[in-house]
Amino acid sequence: MKDHYDVIVVGGGPGGSWAAKYAAENGMSVLLLEKDREIGLPVRCAEGLSEIGLRRLVKVQDRWIAHRAKGARLVAPDGTSILSTAEGMGFVLHRKIFDADLAALASSAGAEVVTKAYVHGLLLEGGTVQGVTVQYMGQQYRIRASVVIGADGTESRVGRWAGLQTHLPLKDIETCVQMTLTNIDFDADNVHLFFGRNIAPEGYAWVFPKGLKTANVGLGVSGKEAKKKKPITYLQEFVKREFPDAAILTTVAGSVSSAPFLKKAVTNGLILVGDAAHQANPITGGGILCAMIAGKIAGEVAAEAVQKGDVSQTQLAVYEKRWHQAEGKRNGLIYKIKEIVNTFTDNDLNQIAHTLKGIPPEKRSVFRILKTAILKHPTLILELSKLFT
Repeated sequence: MKDHYDVIVVGGGPGGSWAAKYAAENGMSVLLLEKDREIGLPVRCAEGLSEIGLRRLVKVQDRWIAHRAKGARLVAPDGTSILSTAEGMGFVLHRKIFDADLAALASSAGAEVVTKAYVHGLLLEGGTVQGVTVQYMGQQYRIRASVVIGADGTESRVGRWAGLQTHLPLKDIETCVQMTLTNIDFDADNVHLFFGRNIAPEGYAWVFPKGLKTANVGLGVSGKEAKKKKPITYLQEFVKREFPDAAILTTVAGSVSSAPFLKKAVTNGLILVGDAAHQANPITGGGILCAMIAGKIAGEVAAEAVQKGDVSQTQLAVYEKRWHQAEGKRNGLIYKIKEIVNTFTDNDLNQIAHTLKGIPPEKRSVFRILKTAILKHPTLILELSKLFT
């Protein structure tokens, strides 16, 4: 490693790799630092995303895809099952391979990728971030940079070190646990989402196929609900009921932001990307595509700032504006809808499912489902109208 780069990216997930790639493609010297020994490990992700969304961002490789799902089957608390094919095909990824290949694309663009590099502090001078301190192979390094991009996950340490408010209230954290199960019988053509207060309060359970007999099975509940009952207990009960003969291959746990985008995601010399900036979808918790979109913007904005010789907060705030135009406004709307959805009772969800039974699967879009919820609950019209004013 050199002692100075134009851009240093902390975190080798999709957002970090994409930021490194686009900064390098725009002429920057880039260092990507990942604390784990291998990009893509450990996997703490349900691994599902939209085919259309991914194809908009990158040329998809078959080796990334563990399974293709034709649609989504939504299961209400009373067991009513609704199939939706309106949103198109979904992919369940091999995240280890996918993440590693994104980092390889960043490397091909000119970024230097270093694993087992533990960033434990920032270089701060005069209120400006000017680099990082790193432990690597038993030695300590001080590496300077014009811009640091923090892609280090929920509750970003990089952000906190720079004085940004990255903490999350309990209601805006989804506490998640997941098992990879095999020897299970289920409809592997679709992903499955289960709702209900006894299944995953203020969240949902999922079954994402990774083959005919294997799936990622997990759930997330809000932080405030997790205080009352452990998510692992909810999951154990769910698996015992739905897949009594399953064999457990892996168990992982983690947290996901269900919050709106950070009010302030940049400061002098620093940009936050992905989960570090609370850029996951507030309802689904999906963050891969959002992180890649944000990473691209961050890499480009960092390069522009370095080329101008101005890495001030004012200049880097261009990133926040572009993110808001690309995804931020939509995510803010989704957050407000999440707040309303979390007030639904199990009976509300059952009624919505029963109404959707009369709509063909190919027309059961997210918009149609939301419209059905409004019609079942006229009082929501006023609340939702506020989102568009």
